[in-house]
Amino acid sequence: MKDMTSGSISKHLISFAVPLILGNFFQLTYNAVDSIILGRFAGKACLAAAGIANPIMNIMIFFIVGISWGAGVLISEFYGAKNFEKLKHEISTTIVIGFIFTLFVSIVCFVFAVPILHLVRSPEELIAPSAHYLRIVFCGLIFTFFYNMFAATLRAVGDSKTPIICVAISAVFNGILDFILVALCKLGMTGAALATVASQAISCILCMSYVYLKEPLIAVKPREFKVDRKLMHKTVSYSLATAMQQTVLYVGKLLVQSAVNPLGVDAIATFNAGTKIDDFCYQPEQSIGQAMTTLIAQNHGAGNTKRMRLGLRKGLAIEFVYGILIGLAVIVFRNQLMWLFAGDDEAEVLRLGRQYLLIMACLYTMPALTNGIQGFFRGCGNMKITVAATTFQMIGRAGFSLILAPHFGIAGVAYACGIGWLIMMIFEVPLLVVKWRRLRAS
Repeated sequence: MKDMTSGSISKHLISFAVPLILGNFFQLTYNAVDSIILGRFAGKACLAAAGIANPIMNIMIFFIVGISWGAGVLISEFYGAKNFEKLKHEISTTIVIGFIFTLFVSIVCFVFAVPILHLVRSPEELIAPSAHYLRIVFCGLIFTFFYNMFAATLRAVGDSKTPIICVAISAVFNGILDFILVALCKLGMTGAALATVASQAISCILCMSYVYLKEPLIAVKPREFKVDRKLMHKTVSYSLATAMQQTVLYVGKLLVQSAVNPLGVDAIATFNAGTKIDDFCYQPEQSIGQAMTTLIAQNHGAGNTKRMRLGLRKGLAIEFVYGILIGLAVIVFRNQLMWLFAGDDEAEVLRLGRQYLLIMACLYTMPALTNGIQGFFRGCGNMKITVAATTFQMIGRAGFSLILAPHFGIAGVAYACGIGWLIMMIFEVPLLVVKWRRLRAS
């Protein structure tokens, strides 16, 4: 555990973010490895089917992640204020809320997988394999919740290293099982889905075991288990806001996917591969934003407004530098990156992918800055601002994707991303200036 209310801010942000970045990279390999192995050993139809299924799956997963993030902000505040009794009450309250919600979502999504796929205008020939894949993954959502809940709790008290170890082990397991089931056993989408669920179960078991064996401060024992009604209201408010933010983000991506789907299998496969690469590029930006959230929330609990302002300035500087560096790297290596997902015989997918990545790489500083601003507002408890900003961004992105994709193809989808981020910054920056002035005056 790490107290971020004292010591070097830059050191805290970097030392917290680096393990988080690595952990998120391993987390992303669940889907990326699925896509690479499916594209290489099961063909572009399976790759396209996974591309259609992934945004739907991610909506559910990141709604669950949003619940954990919301609770994590409160846990950070209680930890910063050294109120350990409320900290445990917050953990137990969130477990109850999250478990019930996750069970409900799993059942609903399992039953309505096919209608959801029709809703996003999926090609008819891809609906059956996509639905089969989704139903298997939905059966493992409960593992996803418990891993993310305990990982968020560890990160809230300054431990970002343990979750990465759990995810790293499960990611290696996922890759091995993926290869066995898809490449060797020829199980296609079924094999990829089973590997994903099994790896999520491994990360869940490892993370929970560590908490209960090594961290008594945050390990809620049966006799300590309590649902605090006062905390429940605040937890639901915070968790609903962060969950809605994540859901809006992925509903928007689903709408973007619906703009891509009519462009054909090549475009769908390209978009699936391109967004996987984007996700890897965005994760460090998001991780730095999460580090800012934890630092700001702990200092908010301790009432240290000067340190909150310094955290914002240094966090945004780190975000901006990273955005420039990753953009240059993608421009230089975009050919090699696309080749991971499509062989030399898929010339059109490679061509479209190079075009898409070139445009996106030029825009990466925009999500870097918005992630930092979002992390600051979350740490301050201003969840409504983050939800509204994400909503405006995704409305702009999805709306312009639907307008531009029929005329510019996959490039139009990339242009729409830039428009969405611009809208987000226009909304957030004036509010950030107001918040900054209030903190300086306090």
